[in-house]
Amino acid sequence: MAAARFRMSKRGVGQLLRSEMVEAEMLRRATVIKGVGESIAPVGGEGDPHPGQYKASFHVTSHKRGGRRRDRAVAVVWNSAPYARWVEYGTEKVRAHHVLLRAASVGGR
Repeated sequence: MAAARFRMSKRGVGQLLRSEMVEAEMLRRATVIKGVGESIAPVGGEGDPHPGQYKASFHVTSHKRGGRRRDRAVAVVWNSAPYARWVEYGTEKVRAHHVLLRAASVGGR
């Protein structure tokens, strides 16, 4: 029985990582994460001047050249609310909600 051999092409792997197929999968996963984030996002109660703004401020983009070396397709989920940082990480007076962290751990599959 002959042994199978595999010879990796770095150029081919690079083309695969930047392909539309991989970008579409990253976009699909990011869209799932966005949906989970929107579903678990806190909505301000009485006295909040912007109720629902955080929940309505999730966005998704994708790029063919992302990552540290700009060599692969990526998709990014972010929240554009001015106070999104404090919702995610908290302050000394308000607990952290970790919305995107929780959404990524659940929805990135």
